[in-house]
Amino acid sequence: MKLTQSRILKTALYLFYAIIMVCLLQQSVMADSAAQIDKDVEIGLEKLYASSPTAKKFAKVAKAILVFPDVLKAGLMVGGQYGEGALLIKGKTAGYYNTVAASYGLQAGAQSFGYAMFLMTDEALDYLQQSSGWEVGVGPSLIVVDKGMATSLTTTTAKHDIYAFFFAQKGLMAGLGLQGSKISPIKPD
Repeated sequence: MKLTQSRILKTALYLFYAIIMVCLLQQSVMADSAAQIDKDVEIGLEKLYASSPTAKKFAKVAKAILVFPDVLKAGLMVGGQYGEGALLIKGKTAGYYNTVAASYGLQAGAQSFGYAMFLMTDEALDYLQQSSGWEVGVGPSLIVVDKGMATSLTTTTAKHDIYAFFFAQKGLMAGLGLQGSKISPIKPD
């Protein structure tokens, strides 16, 4: 059997894909403890507030904040992401959740990032708490806040149910989005 350059490249890509998927599956099987999630959420919020004064202002008026401090996203044609976090109401943990997403298309790379969703209405909070799993893009209205939008957004001009802020991005992979993510309650150790 002759090893051609394209065959070597295909083999390397499949190996890369297998390693990434094993890492994602391993992370999803090994849920963090509640204490570890709480610690990571606290550190994540500190990073977010340091980089976005708007997020800090939203925290004061939000009904709740759903924080995923470390989401791992990886893919090679087929991709996935996974992370664990906590729902905070008045600064106290009210539940634990995971976020899972799968995608297919032109993609390659791996990255980690955190995000916080500021639930601004009672309806958004009720929807999250009453669903056994919430698919982002179905249900309450959600706006992803980028740095440009954050400079002009205020708590008085905020009219949507949920605002999502990203933070602590590391790695190389094009694009960040929440569409298609499923958020479900979990029971950590």
